[in-house]
Amino acid sequence: MTRVADYLDLVRAPASLTVLGDALVGALSARGAGDDRLRVGALAAASVCLYSAGMALNDWADADLDARERPERPIPSGRISRDRALAVGVGLTALGVGAAFAAGRRSGLVSVALAGALWAYDTVFKPTAAGPIVMAVCRGLDVMMGAAGPGWRSALVPAGAVAAHTVAVTAISRGEVDGSTVPTGRVAVATSVAVAASGLLGRSNRSAAVLGGARYLAAVLPGQLAVARHPGAAQARDATRAGIRAVVPLQSALAARAGSPLATATLVGIETLGRVLGRRRSTGDIT
Repeated sequence: MTRVADYLDLVRAPASLTVLGDALVGALSARGAGDDRLRVGALAAASVCLYSAGMALNDWADADLDARERPERPIPSGRISRDRALAVGVGLTALGVGAAFAAGRRSGLVSVALAGALWAYDTVFKPTAAGPIVMAVCRGLDVMMGAAGPGWRSALVPAGAVAAHTVAVTAISRGEVDGSTVPTGRVAVATSVAVAASGLLGRSNRSAAVLGGARYLAAVLPGQLAVARHPGAAQARDATRAGIRAVVPLQSALAARAGSPLATATLVGIETLGRVLGRRRSTGDIT
């Protein structure tokens, strides 16, 4: 009998905390702290649904590969059928797009593009050289879903920062089973430094951007430097786990850059919760 815990495992529920800040950062960057909180809340819910849909679709598409490499996952272990995983992915996609349209037509249209990119990644691009780029497009669109509407151009730098971070994390994650490479680790390090520096571009609170960038680098660089020195599978898994969680310090830095202490504090709280859950699930599967 399938349990609720099995579904939570399928969608990597703890990792969904890392997308809550995308729409918030997009909205703050575009329109400041005066945006409608109900709208932003609906978009955060849309982000979680679409992210979770992508995780379920990932396992549906990779079921045969996981049977060989990760038999403990819900589908190969027999806890969830492949058809049910697909149904979860379809249902969560519909819920995510619906929540985005409830927040506004423009955000809804961006969510359609985001959903298409997610499905394309899981079904076509994941094993290809374009995989990290397509995943980065997904996260950039998630930020722009919050920014959709007046002032959206002001969110392009934050969306680009989240997308660039995602490229680095996704590239390293491809080595979780067989190991990564030294060049991949070095490029990831350089990318993360550039992402931290991007907070100083354009209209920003520079002191907050510097502090936030330092916190982000403290979270993401140790794992990436380890891959650059010893690119084994264990190092790639650790760097991937740290990289996924490091997006929350990045979001808090971008919120501080936009001049919102309340949003920054909220994201720091989400980061703290993520650390607690991470300690309880230190060996769990989050990619």
